[in-house]
Amino acid sequence: MTTVLIADDQPLQRFGFRMLLESQDDMTVVGEAANGAEAARMTAELHPDVVLMDVRMPGLDGIEATRRIVAGGGRTRVLILTTFDLDEYAYSGLRAGASGFLVKDAQPEELLSGIRAVATGDAVVAPSLTRRLLDAYVHHLPTATQPNVSPDPRLAALTERETEILRVMGQGWTNTEIAERLHLAESTVKTHVGRILAKTGSRDRVQAVILAYDTKLVG
Repeated sequence: MTTVLIADDQPLQRFGFRMLLESQDDMTVVGEAANGAEAARMTAELHPDVVLMDVRMPGLDGIEATRRIVAGGGRTRVLILTTFDLDEYAYSGLRAGASGFLVKDAQPEELLSGIRAVATGDAVVAPSLTRRLLDAYVHHLPTATQPNVSPDPRLAALTERETEILRVMGQGWTNTEIAERLHLAESTVKTHVGRILAKTGSRDRVQAVILAYDTKLVG
């Protein structure tokens, strides 16, 4: 059972999310927060698997709330909801440690699959934001404009197969797509991903994707 905390300042929005999530056999809503401060406090108390986090809320916004939740070091993952043409929020959320981003007009099945993916340690980024978001991140990196950068030491411990998988993770492939396209068992892919995260010191899949861009495995 995946436990979810809903953080949104709009009561009707929270109600809609609750109705959708509780219609699923594998999900339960453990609480609702109307602002970022409540979201951070309730996460510390309830330890949900996933926080469904709105960005713009009164007082403490969703970005700072995400930063506090991640800094707490718990197992909770944050899935941020953003809107089109607000890439700066998604970028800030990525920096804060969110494990995923979806736009608010996503289809219900997209939201549900996104929550399930984030709960299992995967990363979710709305297709409309993926390239723009990661490109924006890369453009903020000092190494992005430096030619002939030395190989990054964080990649040194990776095997050839792990490097290949990190590269396609950076291209947005899911575990299922990696398994199908590289002719591997999905359990094998999960093992590789786990080793990649451990060897590179990446907190989760989003951080590994950043690393793939940072080190020019993806460009």
